Amino acid sequence: MTPLTPGQHRRREQVEGLIRLAAPALNLVLAAGERLSRLVEPEDVEYYPPRVSHDEPPPPEGSNGAPS
Repeated sequence: MTPLTPGQHRRREQVEGLIRLAAPALNLVLAAGERLSRLVEPEDVEYYPPRVSHDEPPPPEGSNGAPS
């Protein structure tokens, strides 16, 4: 990766500052949305928990199954 120019570095600092400034408000929006969703539909009837298996994962694609 090439080093940032002073203008790019300055712009990056400005954007990161805006993100830091907006983060608490965005966290409040997320928390309010979560509460609202739980009030509207407390139980998700379409939720299926992931199956837990203790099997080994399949070999990566392109592998012929032979040991390396």
